[in-house]
Amino acid sequence: METAPEASRDAPPKKDKFLAKKKKARRYWEEETTPTAAGVSLGPPRKKKRKRELRPQNTKNTHTPNKSHISKKPQVPKKRRERRNLEPQRSLSGLPHAKSKTRSRLEVAETEEEEISVKAARSQLLLAEEPGFLEGEDGEDTAKILQADIVEAVDIASAAKHFDLNLRQFGPYRLNYSRTGRHLAFGGRRGHVAALDWVTKRLMCEINVMEAVRDIRFLHSEALLAVAQNRWLHIYDNQGIELHCIRRCDRVTRLEFLPFHFLLATASETGFLTYLDVSVGKIVAALNARAGRLSVMTQNPYNAVIHLGHSNGTVSLWSPAVKDPLAKILCHRGGVRAVAVDSTGTHMATSGLDHQLKIFDLRGTFQPLSTRTLPQGAGHLAFSQRGLLAAGMGDVVNIWAGQGKASPPSLEQTYLTHRLSGHVHGLQFCPFEDVLGVGHSGGVTSMLVPGAAEPNFDGLESNPYRSRKQRQEWEVKALLEKVPADLICLDPRALAEVDVISLEQEKKERIERLGYDPEAKAPFQPRPKQKGRSSTASLVKRKRKVMDEEHRDKVRQSLEQQLQKQEKAAKPMGVWPSALDRFVR
Repeated sequence: METAPEASRDAPPKKDKFLAKKKKARRYWEEETTPTAAGVSLGPPRKKKRKRELRPQNTKNTHTPNKSHISKKPQVPKKRRERRNLEPQRSLSGLPHAKSKTRSRLEVAETEEEEISVKAARSQLLLAEEPGFLEGEDGEDTAKILQADIVEAVDIASAAKHFDLNLRQFGPYRLNYSRTGRHLAFGGRRGHVAALDWVTKRLMCEINVMEAVRDIRFLHSEALLAVAQNRWLHIYDNQGIELHCIRRCDRVTRLEFLPFHFLLATASETGFLTYLDVSVGKIVAALNARAGRLSVMTQNPYNAVIHLGHSNGTVSLWSPAVKDPLAKILCHRGGVRAVAVDSTGTHMATSGLDHQLKIFDLRGTFQPLSTRTLPQGAGHLAFSQRGLLAAGMGDVVNIWAGQGKASPPSLEQTYLTHRLSGHVHGLQFCPFEDVLGVGHSGGVTSMLVPGAAEPNFDGLESNPYRSRKQRQEWEVKALLEKVPADLICLDPRALAEVDVISLEQEKKERIERLGYDPEAKAPFQPRPKQKGRSSTASLVKRKRKVMDEEHRDKVRQSLEQQLQKQEKAAKPMGVWPSALDRFVR
């Protein structure tokens, strides 16, 4: 028989499987240990945090395993010491976490502030375009540079913006750009009316009204078009369909549209200035200027005040809320031929029959800043978004530039000069494009004027690339934010001021009506009470009670004074009336 090998002395003794699986019972405060190599630290105990703090410190009766199996640096006491030394956590704003609601509100506010700062930084990156001007070489006059030279120097996209429409058989023409600067409408004296997307050269509509067209204007969007015809005012859509015929506005010579008020201002041969609210189709005001035929009109984009030029050399400022002009400025010795106001509402340019071109300061002084005598009087004037001034004199267009947007243009040296194929009949700078549209007897010309327009546009207000859905949403928002016509005045900042005179008058009337000054004494402030007796209803009730008591005291005093007066005037008892009592006062 084979004999089993003898067990070596170093080999561990064999144990029964049942005994090996059986574990020794241990108390809840004992740590669970497993036989590991000496010098290897054990992991943290798998006890809950709450039970760790409840462990007793007395461990006399506990079973301690072999020292070689216990880690030299247990982690539990170490963690306790670290937690004691930790400072209370603080939020980004520096306040301790006292309450969970306060902490959550602070976190929300901090995240919103961070998002707003990031959006502001990103929006600044979008305004990367800078305006540029035409600069000549040393000693070179920029007025001698032709349009053909500018077209050759610029890129293909900018060169396509210069074009000429030869329409001699229907001229002369008046033109108008939409607020976004994407669409162009023009009308000829012989009835030709057209609207197109001048960037893509896509024609929107083209009709012949069989009547003389004196002026043309886009309304709040490119979908509606106002045409001042020989007899009445007509409204068309972008398909050339007539929508309205307003017969109360007859013999109209000039049109101006106020976009923030939805008002269409018309000047007529009969001398009336009429305001038409296009949102409801009603005439807001019809003012008689008492100055004869009105053929010179423009608007101030800053305060929506209408400027009218008259034959006696004056320029009057009008608002629909006042029947008389807000101001009158004596500008020329002869009749006024053209008026223009810059986008900031600071400067006004006028030209008259005396061949004078003047620039006035509209900031309360109404004094001329600069004057220039022209060989031929300017019949049409226009300001650009960057402060450039264009003047049409016969078949020549001259442009003057200034130092910046808010500075007046310098009339000493001409910036650009261009000769047309016919006499100028209308001028307007295109918004957000370095383009000047000129309507003349030979058609329509689009000139390139470097540095004329604002390079950055507001996509929420005037977006040239908006879709049809975006335009509809913008119309709804603009109608909700429409400014009333009564708020048009010379200084819009005065609307936010307090009317001190009216406030003092109301205070005096209130004192006379009540018999006392209710604001003479400081208002009563009840003391806070406990046990729910400081609710809002109880505080208001206590205030009302004190006010009623004060009122009763004042009424009681007034009654006592009246009784005293009556007692003094009363006659003593037992005295017969005399004939001389009638003279007693």
